[in-house]
Amino acid sequence: MRIGVQQLLIVLVIVIIIFGPTQIPKLTKMLGKSVKGFKEGMEEAEEEVAEKPVKKTKKAAVKAESDEEDEE
Repeated sequence: MRIGVQQLLIVLVIVIIIFGPTQIPKLTKMLGKSVKGFKEGMEEAEEEVAEKPVKKTKKAAVKAESDEEDEE
């Protein structure tokens, strides 16, 4: 399902009628900040996910070294 030009224009007209032309710049600014915050949150989550296996690998390596020392 795709949104056509006519549907988009109808939505924009309704938004202008409901909020008025003076409120639209404030709404777009808030929307932009929300999108930016969402993107930053996604990037942070991706970094955390990428770092977790590295930490587990280091812990496993340290544990393996200590196990080898215990066997000697």
